[in-house]
Amino acid sequence: MKAANIRASAAVAALVGAIPAVAVAEETSGADILIPKPAEFIPALIIFLIIWFLLAKLAWPKVLSMFDTREKTIQASIDEANETKEKASEIRDQADAVIADARRQASEIVLAARGDAEKERARIVADAHAEVEEIITKARERADDEMRRAYANATDSIAKVSVAVASRIVGDTLANDEAKQREIIKKYISEVTLNG
Repeated sequence: MKAANIRASAAVAALVGAIPAVAVAEETSGADILIPKPAEFIPALIIFLIIWFLLAKLAWPKVLSMFDTREKTIQASIDEANETKEKASEIRDQADAVIADARRQASEIVLAARGDAEKERARIVADAHAEVEEIITKARERADDEMRRAYANATDSIAKVSVAVASRIVGDTLANDEAKQREIIKKYISEVTLNG
């Protein structure tokens, strides 16, 4: 391709050198300047056509291919930018979905934690109530035991006092007979219980 360019440039130079140039400029006035002289016009036209033909055959295809290459490069860049934009949009949508899912999961975790805390609170309250009931039951049992002991002690004391009083009243007959003493005590206690 370079050899063809060199040959074309040499041909143009030979043609320009072969055309006789006007050595002496003639004096012209006003409108004559605008009208070309046939001796200058025809060689200029021939040189123009040769240059135009050479440019059309040699340079213009390169210029067009360069424009096509540039257009393809620009179009590829635009397509790549559009693909990148679409991928970014997809990634953003995926990120939004992940964030929404994370928020939903966080909300579920918080609700589950609240539910667990409420269950734990209810369990603790129930355990406390059960413990309080147990303490109250034990306290009542102890109070009942203490009352029975006090009642038994009182009964025993009353029985002893009664025996002592009865022994003085009745005499020595009851003091020696324990079976008789027990029978009198039981009778006396049952009367006191029924009256009390």
